[in-house]
Amino acid sequence: MSPWSFQRQRQGSVVCASCGRLVGVNDEQCFNCGRRKPGLWGLGPAIRALGPDLGFTKIVFGACIALYVVALALNPSGVVNSGILSFLSPSGRSQVLLGASGWGPIFQAGRWWTPLSAGWLHGGLLHIGFNLYWFRMLSPAVADLYGPGRSILIYLGSSVAGFGLTSLVGQYATFMPSFLVGAHITLGASAAIFGWLGAMLYYGRRTGSARMTQQMWSFALPLFVFGLLVPMVDNWAHVGGFAGGYLLARFFDPLVAERTDHLIGALVFLVVSLLAVALSVGHGLVALR
Repeated sequence: MSPWSFQRQRQGSVVCASCGRLVGVNDEQCFNCGRRKPGLWGLGPAIRALGPDLGFTKIVFGACIALYVVALALNPSGVVNSGILSFLSPSGRSQVLLGASGWGPIFQAGRWWTPLSAGWLHGGLLHIGFNLYWFRMLSPAVADLYGPGRSILIYLGSSVAGFGLTSLVGQYATFMPSFLVGAHITLGASAAIFGWLGAMLYYGRRTGSARMTQQMWSFALPLFVFGLLVPMVDNWAHVGGFAGGYLLARFFDPLVAERTDHLIGALVFLVVSLLAVALSVGHGLVALR
């Protein structure tokens, strides 16, 4: 079945979206796990055709790469190429126009929605390459352990938590030393990726898997240290994303089956976060008039 052929199945059996047992396509509840509408209104086969993560990997890769190219094209003369960390870095004006977050955009410009949009943007070729590499590495495991809907909710929620924390610290904790100040302008998928690391860490603790816990710390701690040693890394966004992912994972509980409302919530959250990019552009164009 093509992933784009969303034909509704009206009769017969389908696989329950939570436990994998056969159920009637029109059953109100799965006899095995108790999930409501286990056949997803007959759209289950079409939805599963999108892949185990409901196509989220393709969406993230496509949107992040497209917006990075757009950011470069908006102001070619402002592209920075000084050093490996800044190679092919879009101008600050382009980044802010598309929805970069931080205490500057939020508290000075009133762009309160930017914690939703900033996770789709990147500040350089190394930046986007590094983040998409980690996203691709973690995505299958998180989707498998939490379900596709909850993995998306954790990813997007962690991004908002990370950018929210760094903006609050930058605005109100002005007594911090320079290397601990919150970001004036910040962007990137790393806050959400740290959120997935936090969620995987919670899974290890919830299930008693010492191996999982140790592996997640072996990933997270070097990345935290890397952020402290390398300039222009938003450490508060990483801390906020990690904590947000851990708390969201605790709220969802990976040992409880994913529900239909998680899938619906993930779709709504995804659409809203992408609309935040459009809102940023619209707001920026109006401000330039």
